[in-house]
Amino acid sequence: MNIQFKKGVLELCVLSLLMRQDFYGYELVEYISKYINISEGTIYPLLRRFRNEGYVTTYLQESQEGPPRKYYKITEEGQKTYKELMEEWEDFIVGVNKIIRGDFNE
Repeated sequence: MNIQFKKGVLELCVLSLLMRQDFYGYELVEYISKYINISEGTIYPLLRRFRNEGYVTTYLQESQEGPPRKYYKITEEGQKTYKELMEEWEDFIVGVNKIIRGDFNE
């Protein structure tokens, strides 16, 4: 899959997951990797950017399996961005489907 395409979709995927619950970084990688081929090196810069842009906040939580984990929690600004990206995604899907299915009547 084209890397630029994947990066754009990844933003939507991460925000979508964070709308449901808080995650720590590696947990996001594991979950998304079940469906999309990604590496840790893709997620952490994205999470750092989301934090800088105010889309997420972080907090530490103790772990029974090692050091405390940094969890990411979506903010109101992140929720707003998620909704905007979802609208763009839906419009994009409709347009692409019309093109690839030859539905030019609209």
